[in-house]
Amino acid sequence: MRFLCFDWLRTRTFAIVWSRDQPQLKPNMSDPTVADTRRLNSKPQDLTDAYGPPSNFLEIDVYDPQTIGVGRNRFTTYEVRMRTNLPIFKLKDSVVRRRYSDFEWLKNELERDSKIVVPPLPGKALKRQLPFRGDEGIFEESFIEERRVGLEQFINRLAGHPLAQNERCLHMFLQDESIDRNYIPGKV
Repeated sequence: MRFLCFDWLRTRTFAIVWSRDQPQLKPNMSDPTVADTRRLNSKPQDLTDAYGPPSNFLEIDVYDPQTIGVGRNRFTTYEVRMRTNLPIFKLKDSVVRRRYSDFEWLKNELERDSKIVVPPLPGKALKRQLPFRGDEGIFEESFIEERRVGLEQFINRLAGHPLAQNERCLHMFLQDESIDRNYIPGKV
C-alpha cells in the first residue's frame, strides 16, 4: 500500500512517497527546473574528455634538497619545479632553487601586500639549532624531508589561490632564477 504526500515547502520539485518499508524522495519530472537539470547531465563523456589533459593545471613540486656550506654557514636548498598551462604565468615550465628563507620572504610579502590568508610555513625548529646536540639538528635527513613536504604543501596551497596567482612576488619566486628583494610589489 502506497500513499502520496506532498512536501509543502518543496511542492514544485519533490513529493514524498510513503511505502510500508520507508519513505522515498522522488523528483517531480513535470517541474521545468528538474527537466533542465536532467538535460545538463545527459551529455555522454568520451575517452578524450575523460583521459585528456586537464583544461587548466598548476603543478608545483619541491624536491632534491641539498645542504650547502660548512659549520655555521650551512643551509639547505630545495628545487622548486612548476608546470602549468595557466595563461597568467609567462613560463609554462620552470625549475628554481630556493632556501627556507625564500619561502619566508614570499609569505611575508603576500601577508603585507595582498588580502589573502596565507597558509602557515613548516616550523623553524629552533630546538634543533641548539649547539651540542647529539644529532645533526636541522640538517638531519628526516627533518629535511619533513620540511620539504611542508614546503610543498605550503606553495601548492598558496599558488592554487586565484588572487595569489596575480601577485608579482609569487611569479618571481616560481620563475626567476634569483629573487630581487628590491622589486616593486604589485599585480602581474
